[in-house]
Amino acid sequence: MQAITLLASGLAAGLVAGTASCTAVQGGLLVGLTSGGCDGDERGPSRDPVLVGWFLVGRLVSYAAAGALLGLAGSAVSLPPQARALLLVAAGVAVITYAIRLLRRRQPGCEAPRRARAGPRSAPLLGAATILIPCGVTLGMEMVAVSSGSPLGGAAVMTGFVLGTAPAFALLGWVLRRVSRTRLARLAGVAALAAGLWTVGSGVSLGGWLAAPAGSAGLAGSVGLAGPAGLAGLAGSAGPAGSASGGAGSGQGAHTVTVWATRDGYRPQIVTARAGVPVEIVFKLADQGCTSTVTIAGQDVALPATVHLPPQRPGSLRYVCGMGMYTGYINFS
Repeated sequence: MQAITLLASGLAAGLVAGTASCTAVQGGLLVGLTSGGCDGDERGPSRDPVLVGWFLVGRLVSYAAAGALLGLAGSAVSLPPQARALLLVAAGVAVITYAIRLLRRRQPGCEAPRRARAGPRSAPLLGAATILIPCGVTLGMEMVAVSSGSPLGGAAVMTGFVLGTAPAFALLGWVLRRVSRTRLARLAGVAALAAGLWTVGSGVSLGGWLAAPAGSAGLAGSVGLAGPAGLAGLAGSAGPAGSASGGAGSGQGAHTVTVWATRDGYRPQIVTARAGVPVEIVFKLADQGCTSTVTIAGQDVALPATVHLPPQRPGSLRYVCGMGMYTGYINFS
């Protein structure tokens, strides 16, 4: 019964919250399916459903396997933010490569090297690779898989999520395959190039490699959490969302600031807190999406939650959503 409930919850999340965000983030890999079928080749259109189908099969298998692992081993098998950032950069480079290949075609739908054409062997690998580019809702589903505590439950919630997003991916894949055989192929290549650059930028943002402000305070001491546990787990005891239940930085004299996570970013994006005293950051969730998971101090936190910080030196502390798309700052003064 639990597996059926988790399957239904994952399906609902995929249909309602995950369709737009995941197709936007992961859809660039579908460009890899557009490298076959020359003009006048009748086999091109007939292969479209097959290739898109294999892509979806690969995606389903990888997500179900990841869910089972998360349910079995919990957060121990979850990728830390820095590793996800590297994978985002690598995936973005792959999408850029596909885009350049599409732009360099001499005629729509054709490509000189026959070995580079997409087929049933490469399509499922492309679909499986989408697990390496998690959208914001995917991270939320992974946390549900961890909390299920069983391989069956974890696989069920991730399977339901993939099924919920499958119609959008199938439609996008079919459209891209058709467009690749028309004069709009170059336009699709430009869009894919933009998607690849955006993915690389998200990875760089998540890793914080180019975004650390001058005079950053860094993080002094350990971090505590009250609310849903993060993928990596944080020090401090868990309690109801928005409550202060111990952990580093809690207690008398703590300064509390409130941040709302919306689908368009964190509001306010910059908040001011007192330096030299414990600080509680109350993250409240307004919308589901990338911002529903926040990466702070190198750890993932599922929102809503209250993060406890020990006394900080004057400066700025940066946090980012789980996909590196939206950032926020806490200025200590």
